[in-house]
Amino acid sequence: MDMARKRLQRFLLVSMVLFILIVIAFFISMNLGTYPLSPLDTFKALIGSGTEEGSLVLFSFRLPRIVLALLIGIGLAVSGAILQGISQNELAEPGIIGINAGAGLAVVLFISFFEGSTGALGFLSVFAMPFFALLGALLAAFLIYVLAWKQGITPVRLILVGIAINAGFNAVLIIFQLRMEPNDFMQATIWLSGSIWGANWGFVLSILPWIVILVPFTLWKAQHLDVLNLGDQVATGLGASVEKERRILLIAAVALAGASVAVGGGIAFLGLVAPHLARRLVGPSHHFLIPTSAIMGALLLLTADTIGKNILAPSEIPVGLVVSALGAPYFIYLLMKTN
Repeated sequence: MDMARKRLQRFLLVSMVLFILIVIAFFISMNLGTYPLSPLDTFKALIGSGTEEGSLVLFSFRLPRIVLALLIGIGLAVSGAILQGISQNELAEPGIIGINAGAGLAVVLFISFFEGSTGALGFLSVFAMPFFALLGALLAAFLIYVLAWKQGITPVRLILVGIAINAGFNAVLIIFQLRMEPNDFMQATIWLSGSIWGANWGFVLSILPWIVILVPFTLWKAQHLDVLNLGDQVATGLGASVEKERRILLIAAVALAGASVAVGGGIAFLGLVAPHLARRLVGPSHHFLIPTSAIMGALLLLTADTIGKNILAPSEIPVGLVVSALGAPYFIYLLMKTN
């Protein structure tokens, strides 16, 4: 009982600290940018007494971008936590095993055949993109699952097959990009690198239902993830329907990653780093790990986006490149530790 109480207290403390850091990053991101706003100008705009220019910048550009970064960070981090749990592999992540690439390919095909130009995306298309991304992500997950199956799923086979699927989808992506007009090619390249530059409230509304529904669902399934982490034989001995639960949780992880990729592009390593940092802070129990991963992912992506849009202002670095620059060394560190 004492151990459980200590874990709960540690979880609450970590969550509070991370939430405070998110609030700090939130206000810093609102103030910084090509059109700088002082804290007083920001406060006036928030209460409706600011200048017209300040209100336009804050409510039409910065706030939707900030909220979108938080939602994408939550989606990718929880997706990574699920994948690591069901595969019993610390290196599993939607960007590494091909799920992001499958979602990205579906969105590029949607843009190429249904829109003709990335600049022509209408309001309804914003809501259609997550569904196309989900189809692409599900196709990637299906191929990974089928090809990795050999009297069950082993962590090593899952990762190796996922890397191969990732390479294959990226090759197809390049082929379709080469068929695009030069302007569309550049837009697609920036988007696939991970970019939330063109954020608006339509994108926020398109991803919000996926986060609101699937993150609580994952929390509800946290106990099943804990059981799966014990290994297939132990989980089966405890009465768990291993393959059924693995498929259900895989679909949830794929849906979260697909919706995130649809509005934020191919942001890699976030789903790897956030769960790992959360696990170090609150332990392996998914009741604590999943919400902590969500908060950590939101904080990391908001911080990365703030850095990317300001470090070389007025030019911007795609947030996916900033996350990769920060996450790649951590990935190498994990590879060195893994047997």
